[in-house]
Amino acid sequence: MTKLYFQVDVPTRNSAQPERCGLHVFTGPAETESEALRIAREACEAAVAAREAGFAVPRRSPDGWGARGVRSGWVLDWAAATVAVWEHDRAFWTFPAHGVGGGGPAHGTRPGPAHGVGPGR
Repeated sequence: MTKLYFQVDVPTRNSAQPERCGLHVFTGPAETESEALRIAREACEAAVAAREAGFAVPRRSPDGWGARGVRSGWVLDWAAATVAVWEHDRAFWTFPAHGVGGGGPAHGTRPGPAHGVGPGR
């Protein structure tokens, strides 16, 4: 089966200040939605374990998944996670970078990965 590029959106909430909430976005290749969700969660767990052990959060793994930006005190709601095939617009890559992210939803493109990273990048 051909691997597709998926986006996994996981709601997150600050445990000390529950009114502070957001969305953590994971992206990477997988064969199915359930595999994408499993890999995203494994990448997140590896990042949390590294941080708790005093190590740097691992960069993107060879399989293309990573969990940068995972923070202490924030709880991810994996039961409420959504998974979708990431449909990016190649025109997205032609925009100049504007601050962190270099494009993305704030610049009129379709939802995509955090920090402007996509397939083949």
